[in-house]
Amino acid sequence: MSLNVDRAGMAFTFKGGMLPMTVMELASADPEQIREQLSGKLSQSPAFFQHTPVVLSVEKLDEPHLALERICAVCRTHKLLPVAVRGGSDPVKQSAWALGLGWFPPSDGARSRALEEVPPIEPVREAEPAAATPTASGGRIYRGTVRSGQQISAPEGDLVVVGAVNAGAEVLAAGSIHVYGALRGRALAGIHGDTLAGIFCRELRAELLSVAGTYKRMEDIDPHLLGSSVQVTLSDAQLGITALD
Repeated sequence: MSLNVDRAGMAFTFKGGMLPMTVMELASADPEQIREQLSGKLSQSPAFFQHTPVVLSVEKLDEPHLALERICAVCRTHKLLPVAVRGGSDPVKQSAWALGLGWFPPSDGARSRALEEVPPIEPVREAEPAAATPTASGGRIYRGTVRSGQQISAPEGDLVVVGAVNAGAEVLAAGSIHVYGALRGRALAGIHGDTLAGIFCRELRAELLSVAGTYKRMEDIDPHLLGSSVQVTLSDAQLGITALD
């Protein structure tokens, strides 16, 4: 009896991977309080709320019987897709599984970073000058790497990043965004509806690009443009990406 398997006939294979994932760290278990804050965030950064998968971190909550189903419903109403829960008691774990969600054990906190509000307070690091400098036009210049979990914004003008934007980071601007390095995270230009805004970077590896609410994810970008210097502009309600070289 032959045990050979025709790989062409296999329905699936398992592969390890490290996908970018946003962690929504809950400081309140009140679904209405969460709803109110999400509504405010949606008005500031609409392109982020486009069926973005999130992990609900409940590590800071002391709630053995969390209203997890209602919290997930609030998230979905605001176009966020809960895919897993991190932390919590055994009843929380059982609730997550009953709702078809994954469950992760609590993190050690060493690698997690808080996602800043919009407009954010810039992180201050010892022995370094202030990383962000306002410009005369109301824009902002950020010198350094925007690290995973950080959110840097220019709510009144253009944002210039003299450095890279890491995966898991987010940059936003009322005007255009200029990244003098690799853009691996999310970039949202024209957040107040400026259709003339654009995104310019030296190396395109972005998870998400958006101009005035019109967006593209990495899987929608022409693979030939990845790694290139590009400009991203909006024309006829379509996001266009062209090489600068």
